[in-house]
Amino acid sequence: MEENRVKLIAAARKAFAEKGYSAASMDDLTAEAGLTRGALYHNFGDKRGLLAAVVEQIDSEMASRAQEIGAREGNEWLGLLAEGAAYIEMALDPEVQRIVLLDGPAVLGDPSQWPSQNSCLQVTKRAMELLIAQGIVKPLDAEASARLLSGAALNAALWVAASDNPPDVLPKAVDAFRSLAAGLLLEPSSAADDCAHRLEKAPGS
Repeated sequence: MEENRVKLIAAARKAFAEKGYSAASMDDLTAEAGLTRGALYHNFGDKRGLLAAVVEQIDSEMASRAQEIGAREGNEWLGLLAEGAAYIEMALDPEVQRIVLLDGPAVLGDPSQWPSQNSCLQVTKRAMELLIAQGIVKPLDAEASARLLSGAALNAALWVAASDNPPDVLPKAVDAFRSLAAGLLLEPSSAADDCAHRLEKAPGS
């Protein structure tokens, strides 16, 4: 059963990227996977369920890539900014743009309610808790701050994907995201520069 799921997700991912959700034929993608419609219904319920599985896979990959990019920054605050910017920049990827940012919301509804987005939110929340404890970020509610920061990145990516000229919109979206995020800093003028120093002095660092 797991092998069939993997085959169907791979075939659907290719079909949805090339043709879009509406135009992708269930008969074609099941034939591509060497399976029947019955296997699709058994594993995913329907075409919408298959899209949800594809979106979760790609969105989870996006989050992992963004986190890897953020980890290179050397501290939590700059890492969060880099993660958000990286997520927004992925809106230029044709597969991400079409499946996750255009067809996904149109078919599956509010992206903030997707399981993959919730996992990303929890990672951001933990980072916010650490930054608040270290005095880098204002002593706000960590979940509220994480939700707003994650939401800003998500909505920026949605805007880029839906725009008539994504490459032109991208730098505007990233600049606005960084500016909004800076409002969370306890001391915007110096906190970013001081962040690495405080992390070095933190217990367990």
